[in-house]
Amino acid sequence: MRQSTENDTIAAIATALSPSGIGIVRVSGPEAFSIAAKVFAGGDVSSYDSHTVHYGHIVNPSDGRVIDEVMLLVMKAPRTYTREDTVEIDCHGGVLVTKRVLEAVLAAGARLAEPGEFTRRAYLNGRIDLSQAEAVAGVISAKNDLALRNSERQLQGRVRREISELRAEILREIAQIEATLDDPEHLSFDGFDETITRQTAEQQRRIRRLIDTADDGRMISEGIRTVIVGRPNAGKSSLLNALLGEDRAIVTDVPGTTRDTLTEEVRMRGITLLLVDTAGIRATDDAVERIGVERARAAAAEADLILYVADGSTMLDENDRAILAACAGKPMIALLNKSDLPTVTTAEELAKALGGLAEATGDTKAAHSEAFAPIAISAKTGEGLEALEERITGMFFSERIKADDECVITSERHKQALIAASESLARVAESIDAGMSEDFYTIDLTAAYEALGTILGEEPDEDVINAIFAEFCLGK
Repeated sequence: MRQSTENDTIAAIATALSPSGIGIVRVSGPEAFSIAAKVFAGGDVSSYDSHTVHYGHIVNPSDGRVIDEVMLLVMKAPRTYTREDTVEIDCHGGVLVTKRVLEAVLAAGARLAEPGEFTRRAYLNGRIDLSQAEAVAGVISAKNDLALRNSERQLQGRVRREISELRAEILREIAQIEATLDDPEHLSFDGFDETITRQTAEQQRRIRRLIDTADDGRMISEGIRTVIVGRPNAGKSSLLNALLGEDRAIVTDVPGTTRDTLTEEVRMRGITLLLVDTAGIRATDDAVERIGVERARAAAAEADLILYVADGSTMLDENDRAILAACAGKPMIALLNKSDLPTVTTAEELAKALGGLAEATGDTKAAHSEAFAPIAISAKTGEGLEALEERITGMFFSERIKADDECVITSERHKQALIAASESLARVAESIDAGMSEDFYTIDLTAAYEALGTILGEEPDEDVINAIFAEFCLGK
């Protein structure tokens, strides 16, 4: 991405390119008003008060031909999104007319903005930090209520405040060391090791708490990868269809109908599930079905959650036990399907099999947990699906994560920076234990300070910044 300069003014369509009531063309930069004046037949744009709306027409700057009837919004720096002079043109929402308005603005001297360039300017001009810029993208791409709420909290500065507080504490420690080294006659390190040990331990605790939210944050923003497993004809594809509310997967009475994985997205109580339907897992001589079985096993190994579907109208067999053994150690919900048919395997029998497997693998805690209490369902009638939804939301998102004041890390970049900072603080403790002099502490304290700074963009890496804004949509 080209670097923003004082002398270029950018423009882009800020609304989706589809038929709609309104289309918006955004213009930002030092020449925004003069460029707007060349295309707006309605008055002297530069004379308008800031944050006012004006009626007029957009005309072709070369021949004066009217393109559209519009409302023009004038916003003067620095009280704008980019902290630059900004004009927004609200035209009719047709695809062609919006493009024509943009073309007129470009012909009048603006440059077409690159993806994320408006937000990049907001960051470069100090209106937001890098974590808030990433939150803008999160708001736009939010797939569910929790993701939207978390991105909004980050946009309001929740991550910035947490990281800024940590950096300020570390900076004070660095300053104290440097001051004492510079003026040993008046300042002393007496008791300093105990103090900094206590302070860095508390900082590490706070950083680890943030790191611990990262998995939840990933699932909030990307969705819970939920893999449906079971032997053939247990009702896996029927369950997928029932959760989606449509016939997406083929369902037949023929075992082995599903030969490959099928991934669909569904919103459930404010969260997103990435549902993966898999081939029935069993021993088979069919080469194509065997590939599907291997893909099912691979999908289960990468799952955040496994929905194990057992057929309650038949007896459990060795295939069921092999599936359960393969999924050991993964978060799992057992479903006893086909409750609308005569019961052959009861919930109690399935629970016993699950508990026995957990104890055999040494997971005694899991053997007695709620996760091993099967839910009776009917993918055909919908019975038990509400209980399944309650179990999923209860398993993954505690009230702590849903709390409005909780800082949740959703970016892998942020997580890695926090890990680097934590490791640097751990080395400070190692230096203290090794009896090293205080000037060595500043090396790792500075590394921690800089690692945290990358989250906010205060220790900028041009390649990282370019990569972040390249993911943005045009016009934002």
